[in-house]
Amino acid sequence: MTGSTAPKWRRRKEARPGDITAAALQVFAEKGFATARMEEIARRAGVSKGTLYLYFETKEDVFRAVVQEAVVPNIEALRGGVLALDLPFADIVRLFLPRFAQIATDLPVGAVAKMVIGESRNFPELAKVWHDHVVSHAIAMLTALIERGQQRGEVRSGDPRLHAFSLMGPMMLGVIWRETLMPVGGAPVDLAELARQHCETVLNGLVVDGGKP
Repeated sequence: MTGSTAPKWRRRKEARPGDITAAALQVFAEKGFATARMEEIARRAGVSKGTLYLYFETKEDVFRAVVQEAVVPNIEALRGGVLALDLPFADIVRLFLPRFAQIATDLPVGAVAKMVIGESRNFPELAKVWHDHVVSHAIAMLTALIERGQQRGEVRSGDPRLHAFSLMGPMMLGVIWRETLMPVGGAPVDLAELARQHCETVLNGLVVDGGKP
């Protein structure tokens, strides 16, 4: 069988794990973890089910690969860029939150986060992977940024980790709102506008008097 009539997976000399994880990200986002099927992931990746199992023994293995290949690189790029900036704390926050909003809009990160939250009781390994490779790194990045601001006298005193939670709380609420409530009629939330407005609100509380909020 040749030409366009050949199955997509046969036209490839070798399947690439990246194709599989990209397909799995979409399937997990749409169907959740429990109802996602390896057959569907294989079909969307354009490979046979047998080929899929050459790379991943279980659906949990696929999820770990999705996090490592589709989510972690974005977090690490954001982390490296933010911590490398030698700018006032307020300026960095104004760059960081809109960038986070863009990532959450461009990638189905919110849908995966919703899946992890909803299915963590039955699949605690999902929550552990999400915590260990995504959330803990993001919070550590923000905590380091706030600690640096405190050392420079730009940020008010207080537990920097708790300040990090205050910084990201409304943004995560916006992400979950979009994934959970908008599909059933909830009023739309513009993440970019939320980021802009929240920047000014949170900076008024975090930046010390005499700073440049």
